[in-house]
Amino acid sequence: MALNIQVRCINKSDRMNPHERIINIGGTNPDGARWKRSQQQAIIDIETGTYQYYVSMEGHSVWVVVAAKQVGQSVHKYLKTQNDGEQPNNLLSLPECP
Repeated sequence: MALNIQVRCINKSDRMNPHERIINIGGTNPDGARWKRSQQQAIIDIETGTYQYYVSMEGHSVWVVVAAKQVGQSVHKYLKTQNDGEQPNNLLSLPECP
């Protein structure tokens, strides 16, 4: 059974560009310790059922999911939130992780 973890911050390759890729996601454990996972590791966590990540904005929680985009012969996996009608994606709107 996957453990649910709230994502509270991200690191992007270009912070000023709202469409740049996420490098890391992060948050705070119940004991106050900070955590950070690479996008690649978070994708593995979700796909293996180890963790389920979510974002909470204004009292509304949305799951973080793995999406895929075809780039030539390759498939590029990335993180995004489930469709919640918000633009931009709630995950991309989070503050920068320390």
